[in-house]
Amino acid sequence: MKSFIPFSLPLIEEEEKKDVLDALDSGWITTGPRVKQFEKRFAEYINCKNAIAVNSGTAALHLALEAVGLKEGDEVIIPTMTFTATGEVVTYFKAKPVLVDCEEDTLLIDVGKIEEKINKKTKAIIPVHFGGQACDMEEILHLARKYNLKIIEDAAHSLPTKYKSKMIGTFGDITCFSFYATKTITTGEGGMACTENNEFAERMKIMSLHGINKDAWKRYNSEGSWNYEVIEGGYKYNMTDIAAALGIAQLKKCNKFYRRREQIANTYTKAFKEIPEINTPFVKEYGTHAWHLYVIQLDLAMLKINRAQFIEKMKENGVGCSVHFIPLHLHPYYKKAFGYEHKEFPVATNVYERIVSLPIYPKMTNQDVDYIIENVKKIIKKNKR
Repeated sequence: MKSFIPFSLPLIEEEEKKDVLDALDSGWITTGPRVKQFEKRFAEYINCKNAIAVNSGTAALHLALEAVGLKEGDEVIIPTMTFTATGEVVTYFKAKPVLVDCEEDTLLIDVGKIEEKINKKTKAIIPVHFGGQACDMEEILHLARKYNLKIIEDAAHSLPTKYKSKMIGTFGDITCFSFYATKTITTGEGGMACTENNEFAERMKIMSLHGINKDAWKRYNSEGSWNYEVIEGGYKYNMTDIAAALGIAQLKKCNKFYRRREQIANTYTKAFKEIPEINTPFVKEYGTHAWHLYVIQLDLAMLKINRAQFIEKMKENGVGCSVHFIPLHLHPYYKKAFGYEHKEFPVATNVYERIVSLPIYPKMTNQDVDYIIENVKKIIKKNKR
């Protein structure tokens, strides 16, 4: 057996190492000039007016909800098919995350089921661009206008995704990206909150660093002063220059990384399209797919094994797989805190049992991809009913 192929690995090359070392050598390792540079370049890349770098995608979502004025008792509509960060940030305000079922083929929020969840308490919708594919933003924005709701896009998976030829990042009021280790570009840990609204941008900038009313990092260079004012009870969400140095180098390669992910996805889809036991990801015609995730769905009625056994057999053959996601309504916390039940979300409950995320990242070789395909086919063939 060849060496183990993990589910995900970042591609860190000499450029990233050099930029990080330069940051360390500069003596400025926390929030400083490199963070500003990363924000500027990221905003230019997605063609957005404002970008605020923070220490996680979760922090970006939290700041976004604070900026739009979420309060205790409010409700925010989110998909159940997402990572817990999307829901937990709502609970920070003692507000309620209102879950919506997903589409069976794309795993995106079922837009047709959003309107029935809207009431007088609804403040915002957080559409999650699952796996790297955009939600139908035209329909969601229509609902937002109709009911005067804010839109916070959870774009943790979707750099560089396009919806109707326009890059994700400026459709909603605020768009939040993640640069976690598994994402399409990484800063190790990190995130970015992007908005066309200058007031939201200023609010998030202040709240991201203790509620201080000016660029706190400038206090320690020739431009700055020791004097500052805390004007709000803020948070400690700032990004470091070390992380930003890594991000700047990764951003330069974002298009290259995307092309490689797309190449791997196309190879998978071609290899599996004639296998009836596997449903490959469905891509809508209205946009592109960033391929942060490649999620297949097993037809368990045609197999003698379940999803967990499939993943275990892949692991035994040296391939790491994962599951994205365990829907929120299946977790004990969401059941206990909000009373969600399986039957309320039949599609997500059903597809959850069948979904498997295969490795997809630029560091993979063609031999890795071929080996994964070979083992998927072998396990399916051996375990047909």
